[in-house]
Amino acid sequence: MTPTPDFPQIHHHGAVTGVTGSCHEWQVDADHSFLIDCGLFQGAETSGSGRAGRERLAIDFDLRTVQALIATHVHIDHVGRIPWLLAAGFEGPILCSPPSAKLLPIVLEDAFKLSFTREPAEVRRYRKLVEQRLQPIPYNRWHTVLETPKLKARIRLQRAGHILGSAYVECEVKAAGQPKHRTVFSGDLGAPHAPILPAPKPPYGCDTLVIESTYGDRNHEDRKTRRQRLERTLQRALQDEGTVLIPAFSIGRTQELLYELEDILFRNQQKKIKRNLPWDQLPVILDSPLASKFTTVYRQLQPYWDDEALKRVTQGRKPLGFAQLLTVDRHDAHLRMVRHLAKTKRPAVVVAGSGMCNAGRIVNYLKAMLDEPRHNVLFVGYQAAGTPGRDIQQYGPKGGWVELDGQRLDIKADITSLGGYSAHADQAGLLAFATGMRKWPRTVRLVHGDPDAKQTLARKLQQQARAKGCVLRVEVPRAADLGVPLGT
Repeated sequence: MTPTPDFPQIHHHGAVTGVTGSCHEWQVDADHSFLIDCGLFQGAETSGSGRAGRERLAIDFDLRTVQALIATHVHIDHVGRIPWLLAAGFEGPILCSPPSAKLLPIVLEDAFKLSFTREPAEVRRYRKLVEQRLQPIPYNRWHTVLETPKLKARIRLQRAGHILGSAYVECEVKAAGQPKHRTVFSGDLGAPHAPILPAPKPPYGCDTLVIESTYGDRNHEDRKTRRQRLERTLQRALQDEGTVLIPAFSIGRTQELLYELEDILFRNQQKKIKRNLPWDQLPVILDSPLASKFTTVYRQLQPYWDDEALKRVTQGRKPLGFAQLLTVDRHDAHLRMVRHLAKTKRPAVVVAGSGMCNAGRIVNYLKAMLDEPRHNVLFVGYQAAGTPGRDIQQYGPKGGWVELDGQRLDIKADITSLGGYSAHADQAGLLAFATGMRKWPRTVRLVHGDPDAKQTLARKLQQQARAKGCVLRVEVPRAADLGVPLGT
């Protein structure tokens, strides 16, 4: 049974046929609905209808019933279309966790500058508007979002372990004379051993689960193995006098990398035998003003760190502010750094955006260094189809080429991919979340993944359901306007 013959419903406005543009609408009755995320599309990905994409960002769905936006976390593929949402007339609050409320204005200010204007007065006005709309909600506490004589709807945020402030959302609606219906939107779930953050724990149960499937067809390396591979990459840079280029998103992945890099440098400097490598002279260059801002906020939000990270702080270490960490803010300083590392044989690690190599300062480094074998491009995150990052990752090991800024570049640098540093849960983590509930969902909808990942995860879920003797309906939505009543 469902609360009414036709509701609740879910309409998927993004992350239907790919892994970006996350936007889902939870409709509790004919007059009231709530958006879960409103993100940018990247690469060649579009909304399910094809009406929205990277170059067509105007909101392409009806906002008349939307009461509020619930932001699971502040990655651009989950919140980057908020400027267009506001421009389309959305006047409701933006609900999120307290850490996300600190981070979101920085993210949206940057998006506003890139897409609308850099005029200071307009930027300040826009940021103030965003801050006024923000409504932080503590973790693990129910919050009523709608109450009428006919129904009550409430939500609860739980830690998702993806980036600082990330949450999955429990959404519950109770209509008069009908049983409660609970839907869980996973947002992006983190890997169980991600640095800095506690691992996500599944909820008690739900009726419908809408879950990401980014890595639904594969498992990550364990943390020990991926750390060893990262350390070997740094050793190679010291031996070959090359630069390790790490394309990374400004928030989440960057901070986790800094945390792991600090530990590698710390441990090697503590060893009596250092293999004759100058570990104490290897600079880690954070060449991203935006990432620097986020790293500062991460330091301020230590109460949300996990026990391991806090223990390092009590030992006097600075996981996100160590001595060999150099930050580059000004653009002219960035250009000088590119020239310096390209012309000299100074080993270094560079962390720069964007994470999929489709924009940002990493592009200048790639153009200057891709044609030299002594350098290494290290991918630590998912590369969406249609992005230069995917092309480099796919064709680089085969001696191929990539086009950057209209220029064809031969790839001679070493290409390394460390899936273990993904901020997303792998197949095992996704299955554990879905089947680790004491009350299994009746319906699971797979979003935010490539077709193969979704189909593989769907098969695995059905296999586990049959093994447990459970009846589980697994759906792979394809159309942006899908609005099938839940629980039918």
